[in-house]
Amino acid sequence: MVNTLVIYDIVEDKARNKVAEICKDYGLERIQWSAFFGKTNRNRREEMVLKFHDALEDSEGDIQIFVICEKDMRLKKHVSVKQSHVEKRDEAAL
Repeated sequence: MVNTLVIYDIVEDKARNKVAEICKDYGLERIQWSAFFGKTNRNRREEMVLKFHDALEDSEGDIQIFVICEKDMRLKKHVSVKQSHVEKRDEAAL
């Protein structure tokens, strides 16, 4: 099992939702709106490719699958910024 990243850009909602469900079915977790990550083996990745092809049918889209070794995973950087909740007050109500 190796680290697997799936990213996609799909125009139609129906096809995009199918691809997301396939990723979940294969144990991948959503890390961005159009990106999933998890561990898979070669056979499972090949199965996903076939299912992705079927999910796209006649839809326009692009799906990319990356295998990432453990050495490269250790080099990963992650930046996450969360905005604190700022409450707006209606000045007219004061």
